[in-house]
Amino acid sequence: MYRSFIKRLIDVVVVSCFLLVIWPILLLVTLWLYFVNKGAGAFFFQKRPGKNGKIFEVIKFKTMTDERDSKGNLLPDAKRITKVGKLVRSTSLDELPQLINVLKGDMALIGPRPLLPQYLALYNEEQRRRHDVRPGITGWAQVNGRNAISWTKKFELDVWYVEHCSFSLDLKIVFLTIKKIFVREGISSGTSATMEAFTGNN
Repeated sequence: MYRSFIKRLIDVVVVSCFLLVIWPILLLVTLWLYFVNKGAGAFFFQKRPGKNGKIFEVIKFKTMTDERDSKGNLLPDAKRITKVGKLVRSTSLDELPQLINVLKGDMALIGPRPLLPQYLALYNEEQRRRHDVRPGITGWAQVNGRNAISWTKKFELDVWYVEHCSFSLDLKIVFLTIKKIFVREGISSGTSATMEAFTGNN
């Protein structure tokens, strides 16, 4: 009952009320990023797989420029992320536009993070179970290491959430997410500004 109906109802009510309160913050961050991203814009749109692997377009604040090298290739993430982008990312403000995805039904507030479509073919049968629920803005893996844990561990946590999804667990994840935002840990992996690509064996 919770997973099939109540969870979605809570998402719509909470997100609608939250957007009414925070829209001035969203507007300020949008304008701020628009000017510091050197023409790259304030928003980042990317196709991601949702529930049952259905592709949708996720919305995030853009924290990096589109600067390229002499050959036209994008510079590494660490060189393109701006000071403002680091602040927006470390406080998780970059995730806020995904509230629109939640209202549309593409995502939930809590669930496994939506990853890249090209990873779909790399999952084993167990890892693929992360798509049995809507992806979330935050999730069990995010409050247990985020980008600082291995892909194997992240998928284990995602599947564990699918198996144990409940109101009490979602509430716990909300409080742990708030704590993580203030502590600002697990934002980067050990070798990258974000997270290394998944190759199917890491």
